[in-house]
Amino acid sequence: MAGKKHADAARRYDRQLMHEPSQAIDMVRTFAAAKFDESVELSVRLGVDPRKADQMVRGTVALPSGTGGDVRVAVFAQGDAAAEASEAGADVVGGADLAERVEAGFTEFDVAIATPDMMGVVGRLGKVLGPRGLMPNPKSGTVTPDVGKAVGEFKGGKVEYRTDRYGNVHLAIGKVSFSAEDLKANLDAVMDEITRARPSSAKGRYVRKMVVSSTMGPGVQIDPATFG
Repeated sequence: MAGKKHADAARRYDRQLMHEPSQAIDMVRTFAAAKFDESVELSVRLGVDPRKADQMVRGTVALPSGTGGDVRVAVFAQGDAAAEASEAGADVVGGADLAERVEAGFTEFDVAIATPDMMGVVGRLGKVLGPRGLMPNPKSGTVTPDVGKAVGEFKGGKVEYRTDRYGNVHLAIGKVSFSAEDLKANLDAVMDEITRARPSSAKGRYVRKMVVSSTMGPGVQIDPATFG
């Protein structure tokens, strides 16, 4: 049934036509027909070569309207830092014991944060956390001595982004149930951050293509010239 709804929505517009951001968001909300509160997802093709270290675009951005979801946070910490993380609302906290659970296959969390002193232990988890985009990294604010603050930020709507091997950035900017204004605010925040993170070595047009969609709905193109 979902496939039929997707096809019906896709027939109602020209998929090659580019739209202003607010118009695209309105269309995505109209096309959403699932029985659950679908995520609104943004995909951006950037004019970078992520195979080159100086053109990897990654970082974090605080969504002013939040994510609309419950973000599960795991923290690798010991002692006072572990207690601080727990008080801040981390879902799971541990040191070597948590690392052993992850090595055994435990990955039921959306964000992993670690104190710097734990990276010797966490570093061994690269094969498990890396492919899932969960490896703590100083550039994303997930390796920090201030774990309480980091937990609060990610619980409150801070999200991580990074280019994939093709130069695309994918992330959710909210839920279909959000108002159009809240989704637009989140979209603007994401694009402001991605624009700010443009590598100096990137040549030509930086934002090549933008598509927004709901989880089960068709993609709607946004005019990339809107964001440079």
